[in-house]
Amino acid sequence: MGLYREHVLPRLIDRACGTGELRQWRRRVAEGLAGTVVEIGFGSGLNMEAYPPEVELVYAVEPAEVARRLAAKRIDAAAARVEHVGLRGEEIPLPDASCDGALSTFTLCTIPDVEQALAEVRRVLKPGGRLHFLEHGRSPDHRIARWQDRLEPMQKRLADGCHLTRLPADLVAAAGFELERVESRYARGPKPWSWFTEGVARRR
Repeated sequence: MGLYREHVLPRLIDRACGTGELRQWRRRVAEGLAGTVVEIGFGSGLNMEAYPPEVELVYAVEPAEVARRLAAKRIDAAAARVEHVGLRGEEIPLPDASCDGALSTFTLCTIPDVEQALAEVRRVLKPGGRLHFLEHGRSPDHRIARWQDRLEPMQKRLADGCHLTRLPADLVAAAGFELERVESRYARGPKPWSWFTEGVARRR
């Protein structure tokens, strides 16, 4: 499982999450970010081309070494500077109130202690700073949700702990953020995996 998790899975995620449709979702969710941004679950840098020109510095939090290597060319081609600062969203090695904004895309589904990770994001954000998030999660369609319940144990084994049934907007609100914009709808693809929630939440 170590070989699969460390070497195979980051490449599979890079391909699966780098489609043209997902690039459009990433550009939308990154709109409004500026200055210094912390990105949890930085992965292979798929968000780099989505960042607006107002973003000057990205603090990248990412555990997978292969993903960090895959990100190198995207980082080199980007206008914003990138610094890898940590491996786990639950422990972000940055000072309090040091970031203007935060970004999470397809990450809250996987972090083991997601509540602690969101508490860390809130801690490093300046007062009034905003978390932009794009996540998949539990469908409001009960038939699809039942399938998600059945598939989740397999999903967690194959995708390094990824859950199908988390409610990202609820998690963000429970962490002390004020939800300013939330939109949920299906993307293209199998419905158990494609109920997406895009949102912006302000640190109170």
